[in-house]
Amino acid sequence: MEKPKILIIEDEQKLSRVLQLELEYENYETGVADNGKDALQLIEDEDWDLVLLDIMIPELSGLEVLRRVRRFDEETAIVLLTARDEIHDKVSGLDLGADDYITKPFQIEELLARIRVLLRRPKAKRENSDELSVGDLKVNPSAREVTRGEVQIELTPREFDLLVCLLQNKNIVLTREQLINQVWGFDYFGDTNVVDVYIRYLRQKVDKGFDVAFIQTVRGIGYTIKDLEQ
Repeated sequence: MEKPKILIIEDEQKLSRVLQLELEYENYETGVADNGKDALQLIEDEDWDLVLLDIMIPELSGLEVLRRVRRFDEETAIVLLTARDEIHDKVSGLDLGADDYITKPFQIEELLARIRVLLRRPKAKRENSDELSVGDLKVNPSAREVTRGEVQIELTPREFDLLVCLLQNKNIVLTREQLINQVWGFDYFGDTNVVDVYIRYLRQKVDKGFDVAFIQTVRGIGYTIKDLEQ
């Protein structure tokens, strides 16, 4: 059985070496880059099961690397490493398609646990060839296409997954915790208010400017997509 491959992108040499030793002790194969330019090249040239990506790296920032990677690769798991403890930085990374984040300083046991969760997750877990729809809003999960009437809507990977989750549970009110579990994963460690942020993003793209607003807030409980024709 092949060892899972993890790329460490970190410019702090001491931390990078510790991560490499810990991961190899856990039977992972590792690669290392200390700047964004080399990291992007490594991701383009090789197949990785997971990437540990520090936000504050030279050449290209971690967020810029993430942005470029998600243009050609939506499957490889990416965990952001950041010394910043602000919700804006975390949301920005998740919005660009990161699978998780961890704030420095962190315990290696926690990081290893998050890695195990992501590597257990099937890459195509959300893929579904059946079209999802409500009214004139249509979603093709396998092609990752969203349209409303004749308008094609561009969503980030996380926005798309949230919309799919809501459509798969049409007319069912989902709590923030349920949405976190289904979209971000059961072992997500962040604040549930990230759901409110992404619901706001979705409404701006999916409902704003149209006659009918499908995404509904149920005060004190959570969110739902209502099929108003039922």
